[in-house]
Amino acid sequence: MPKVKTNRAAAKRFKRTGTGLVARAKAYKSHILTKKSKKRKRNLRQGTLVHASDMGRVNRLLPGT
Repeated sequence: MPKVKTNRAAAKRFKRTGTGLVARAKAYKSHILTKKSKKRKRNLRQGTLVHASDMGRVNRLLPGT
């Protein structure tokens, strides 16, 4: 049986943590930043974890990690 390929787009966006969870960056930080408050932009810099309900989809995209 052939090897299962990792989705390369997902591999660039998600990182597996030491405990097996998946880290991701927050959205809405790329453009139209003038109308967003400093506090909102500062909080968007911090990463977060993928929600439990989305873990199945992300695990399917990242089989080898």
